[in-house]
Amino acid sequence: MAISNCLGLYIEENLIKYAKVSKDHDTLKVEAFGIKFYDKIEEAINQVIQETYSQKTPISINMSQEMYQYYNMFALLTKKDLQKAVKTEFESYCADKGYNPNVFETRFAVVDNQEGKDEIRVIHIAENKIELNKQMEKVEGYKVSNITPISMAIPNLINPETKENYLVVNIEEETTVTTVLDNKVYNVEQIEEGSKDFLIKINAKENSYSKSYEICKNTTIYTSEGKELQEDQSAYLEDIMPTLFSIVEKVKKIVENYGDKIKKIFITGTAALINNIDLYFQENIEQVECEILKPHFIHAVRDISVKDYIEVNSAISLGLMGVGEGLTGINFKAPSIMENLPSWLSIDIDFGKSKEGKKAKENKLGFLTWDLGEKLSILEVNLIRTVAGLIALIVIYTIFSAVLAKQIEIKDKEAQESIDSTNKQIELANSDNSKINSKINEYDTMIKSLEEMNNKLTDRNRTRNAIPNLLNQIMSIIPENVQLTSIGNTTGTHIVISAQSDRYEQLGFLTAKIKTDVILTNVISTAGQKENSVVTITIEGDIP
Repeated sequence: MAISNCLGLYIEENLIKYAKVSKDHDTLKVEAFGIKFYDKIEEAINQVIQETYSQKTPISINMSQEMYQYYNMFALLTKKDLQKAVKTEFESYCADKGYNPNVFETRFAVVDNQEGKDEIRVIHIAENKIELNKQMEKVEGYKVSNITPISMAIPNLINPETKENYLVVNIEEETTVTTVLDNKVYNVEQIEEGSKDFLIKINAKENSYSKSYEICKNTTIYTSEGKELQEDQSAYLEDIMPTLFSIVEKVKKIVENYGDKIKKIFITGTAALINNIDLYFQENIEQVECEILKPHFIHAVRDISVKDYIEVNSAISLGLMGVGEGLTGINFKAPSIMENLPSWLSIDIDFGKSKEGKKAKENKLGFLTWDLGEKLSILEVNLIRTVAGLIALIVIYTIFSAVLAKQIEIKDKEAQESIDSTNKQIELANSDNSKINSKINEYDTMIKSLEEMNNKLTDRNRTRNAIPNLLNQIMSIIPENVQLTSIGNTTGTHIVISAQSDRYEQLGFLTAKIKTDVILTNVISTAGQKENSVVTITIEGDIP
């Protein structure tokens, strides 16, 4: 096997961890490594590329917001049926969550199910394509060969001959807990707490992320048997310990869920640089052995301690993925069209000196080579080279066209699926909109009816109270010689009063008083009619 290498980049919000890994047969080596803090991610990555001489080196990076699902499947399913079943399960999950499955890029891995002999356990990983593209844009212009979830890459650092079941607790910006049973990744737990929680707190005091990181590296946790803390040390531990306590408690529950299967816990990530963190884990999780994760193929060399390598464990594990170590089939980097082209496209021409004449023969790939018995002129050589070049160009063009057509077909299919899904969502939205409009009309009708009913009740109550008030007011102003023969509420608030007296002026006084005291509005009265010395008039008006 030829020497291969890869630059692993573990990218966080404020820093990059990098490690250039090479593989020569079975020998693994880290050629360059370090961390770099940044304000502009593009500049920082360019500096790493220049410093590690990785302009033409494949790059392996981490994902940022992947999510995990787990499905139990029948063990005897064919590969094709398994893929269909996994796709169906994920689409069902998306339907429950209201997600569009077409916006996700997915991969899955299969392990034996620990709870059922006839079943397999599918670890399904999904990443939003938008977030995936954002991560790709950070290394745009470079040769990216691998994009892998860090939780699936980090077990690469442990000796593959390890027989014990273990957890890898990777406390980076956020924390992932990878469970490995029988030397295979079985489960991944994501914990929101991580190094970002205490680095942000320390940074608020120091106003320097790089200084906060160094403080974290130089901080020591003193266990129950340790000495008392100095005041300057406790100032930072009060920022660090609540996060670590929460993480340890969650890891402890994970261990308990597996009973006595887990024998060891490996601690890695930025938090692994805190002195005595392994002792802190051990003190709180006594039933298993806890230790700092050291890459199995690395030993201390002159001027470089193993702890320096531990600092970039995440980057090393990604670099190992790039040189073919670890779990296959979970690379989220889709191959480009040029990467799909066969590397064997060539036509070999052997200009020999045989006197047997010109003859053609086939090479092992099916392409023709020529053994030309006579020495050719320069013109003939150039002519043959031109023909060979044209043939190669035609072959490349044909294959390129076929690959491009296939890619277009796949993209058209994805686009059509997305369109169909969008149209379906639009139909559902239109249906919901129609139902809402129907309900709005019903509610408008009900509201109008209620308002009309309320107006009627208001008028009725108003009239009901107004009549007694009207009578009281009239009784207070009516002259002695005037009698009311009738009072009627003809329509709404309109009142008609019939009155009689033996004197005109008394009836006039009553009418005038009703007007001036505004007992009624719009008051009109009829001319008096006298019969047998009794004068009768009708007074009309509206209750104010």
